[in-house]
Amino acid sequence: MGRIHNFLNKFVADKQQKAAPNVEELRADFRARYHNFKLLLSANNKALEIMSTIEQALQGRRSFGMSFIRTSCTAISVNVFRMIRNLTELAPGKYEKLNERFNEIQLRINRLLAEAKPVQDERLVIPLRSINKDMADIVGNKMANLGEIKNRIGLKVPNGFIITSYAYQKFFDENNLLMEINRRFQATDVESMEKLFELSADIHRMIVKAEMPEKLETAILEAYDQLQQEEGKGIRVALRSSAIGEDLTGISFAGQYRSELNISPEHIIHAYKEVVASKYSLPAITYRLSRGYKGEEIAMCVGCLAMIDADAGGVAYSRNPIDLSDNSIFINSVWGLPKPVCDGSVDSDLFVVSREKPMRVVHEDLRMKKQKFVCFPQEGICRMNLTGDAGILPSLNAEQACALAEIAVKLEAYYLSPQDIEWAIAKDGSSYVLQSRTLQQTEKVQRDYSKEFAKSASETIIAKGGITASPGAASGSVFLVERGVDFLQFPEGAILVTRQALPRWASLLNRAVAVVTEQGGFAGHLANVAREFGVPALFGVYGIMDKLKNGDAITVDAVGLAIYKGRIDSLVLDSKVSQKKRLKEGSPLYDTLQEISRYVVPLNLLDPDAPDFNPGRCQTFHDITRFVHEKSVQEMFNFGRDHNFSERSSKQLFYDVPMNWWILNLDDGFKQEVDGKYVRLENIDSIPMLALWEGITAVPWEGPPPIDGKGLMSVMFRATTNKALTPGVRSQYAERNYFMISKNFCSLTSRLGFHFSMIETLVGDRPRENYISFHFKGGAADYERRLKRVLFVGDILEENGFKIDIKEDNLIARLENLEKSLMVKQLKMLGYLTIHTRQLDMIMAKDESVNYYRSKLKEDIQNIIKSVEAID
Repeated sequence: MGRIHNFLNKFVADKQQKAAPNVEELRADFRARYHNFKLLLSANNKALEIMSTIEQALQGRRSFGMSFIRTSCTAISVNVFRMIRNLTELAPGKYEKLNERFNEIQLRINRLLAEAKPVQDERLVIPLRSINKDMADIVGNKMANLGEIKNRIGLKVPNGFIITSYAYQKFFDENNLLMEINRRFQATDVESMEKLFELSADIHRMIVKAEMPEKLETAILEAYDQLQQEEGKGIRVALRSSAIGEDLTGISFAGQYRSELNISPEHIIHAYKEVVASKYSLPAITYRLSRGYKGEEIAMCVGCLAMIDADAGGVAYSRNPIDLSDNSIFINSVWGLPKPVCDGSVDSDLFVVSREKPMRVVHEDLRMKKQKFVCFPQEGICRMNLTGDAGILPSLNAEQACALAEIAVKLEAYYLSPQDIEWAIAKDGSSYVLQSRTLQQTEKVQRDYSKEFAKSASETIIAKGGITASPGAASGSVFLVERGVDFLQFPEGAILVTRQALPRWASLLNRAVAVVTEQGGFAGHLANVAREFGVPALFGVYGIMDKLKNGDAITVDAVGLAIYKGRIDSLVLDSKVSQKKRLKEGSPLYDTLQEISRYVVPLNLLDPDAPDFNPGRCQTFHDITRFVHEKSVQEMFNFGRDHNFSERSSKQLFYDVPMNWWILNLDDGFKQEVDGKYVRLENIDSIPMLALWEGITAVPWEGPPPIDGKGLMSVMFRATTNKALTPGVRSQYAERNYFMISKNFCSLTSRLGFHFSMIETLVGDRPRENYISFHFKGGAADYERRLKRVLFVGDILEENGFKIDIKEDNLIARLENLEKSLMVKQLKMLGYLTIHTRQLDMIMAKDESVNYYRSKLKEDIQNIIKSVEAID
């Protein structure tokens, strides 16, 4: 018998020895797990930061281009993939479905990011006589319109040909330009004007130095030879931009691209490159960023047109651009080429023609035209000074003005919309249309000036007069712009004051609140863009540069044609012009980001205890991050239990509170290792956990608030219909509140009755790494009361600097990049809210109860923060 007893003892001992884990191996395994867990948390934070920047972009709170979209998609994809890989290291083979869902979401995003479809028409050049408006994707909108005007409407248009979008594509492809340009955009801070200026200059050099494909160069020169046969040997040409999307309604790109005038045959190829490179000029880049256009989808077609030796030129509007009710035709005119009218470099004559038959000039405003632009065969385009009476003579007679008005009305009738027309009258008296696009109109701003206002304003007036180029009023600080260095230093929210209304200043309109110039009229490119952006613009205020200095606080009233000292609220507040947006909703770029965000930002997996909280239900990258984060916490907690490893098993907090709190020490969260089941508070060395705990215990909980009959019925109904929330149902989170800690890290997952909350935080000496993430959901009351409760909590958090996001009865809040002492204060507040907001959903139907608890919570929070400050 004794032998049998000894044998059994030895057998059991041997078995236990074989089954006993190797402590060093378990420690190494846990260290590896903890390393993967930290990498997972880092990737999770980066993914959430990217989601936040995407939301900011969609809300118009930051500028962005296609490079931002691509970079954001790549970065979030990389970080979500890393999270999946790290979770796989924690639990090999357990969550394989995640990879499948990740790949499906990634495929959908990739489809949205796909490059534009290749151009189907492979002609490199097309003569203008073969062009119509249906060919905008081949020759660009500007040249498609000119072809329509020439070939179908029958108006005079200069002869020429178009270098197509396919030619542009071949030029870029053979020099690998698009990939290199995209790479440089991704490396550039598009919020910095100085960086954009450097980028623009860099890309310009790259394009101009690129080799022209031999077939393309041959095609261009052969087309020019054909034009010589039709127009005369050595004919000079104008190369004009005709980008895809240019001259569309509300998105004109007015003056943002380059035109090369009076070009000889030996310089055509270089001029073509210059026009193409102007797609990346600083004005064009900033315009696209502000209006939401994808740069890579804008092919730059180029029109090559015979030069018109113009006697007079200008711009005609078939209606009043700043008054929808005025159907008069407005004609701006100068001697020579129309260039100075378009670029606002000289003052122009204005002729207003009535629409009623017979047409007649009902108003004319003749200006001193000191210069005119003319073509000299050997010298390109030259300014020619006008002397004597030549400058004051009208650049058009009444017959010519009425003939131009007839053209404007004819084009408006054909296109069924008001038109903005560039024109020229040749030496033989023929009128040519050089461009026609939809006119950007605004409503007339009516403003009644009271006697009291007139009296008080007269004491602060700086200047009167000028022309309303874009209606509205605005206040701000003056910033004088004359040189390129001024351009780069222009501050956000300033008033742009300059001598000439040049198109280059359009780059500043997404920063400026108003524009004032000494020269220029409402027909120039800058005026057009100002109206598009809704920026008040007052042009033609002579001598204003000498009356103002940088930093002067002024109010510009573009409707009342006046500039005042200081801020006049009655003018600014009464202005009916809506504030401009950095990015227009409905633009191609905005739509792309919005579509992509559908697969990135929304969070659908809200309740970790719900049956549908599984990989197969992940619809977005946010869902995947939520699922991975939740499961990683569980896997870390389960390690000690699954491996019978007490050293890395969770410990119950030994503290006089009526709840169970369990703590897992990830690394250095305890002052000393604990062998037993319990850990005392004095042994905790985690900065964020101690801060949370101080908030949790700072004010004793008074118990649940009084519930009326409806509130009680709501609770009972909630408990019977949602079994997942019933405390009697077995659940990981119904029984315990979990802390995972290290010296600077803490993750708290808490289930207090019907309420689920999760806090994750990192608090250290490097503010850039510090963050708090708070997730709150649940409640026993009906949906309406639960929603009111999360709104109630969200308001408190937002007042304390948190960024919040609410979906149904689910609240997510985040705080980042604060000093350690400030993070500690916020954690104490959050610990307090975790305890004291439970069951408040049951009283959310009563305003008096809501007001009482709002006041109480705010008072308690102030006292908690004051106590922290007193200790500091």
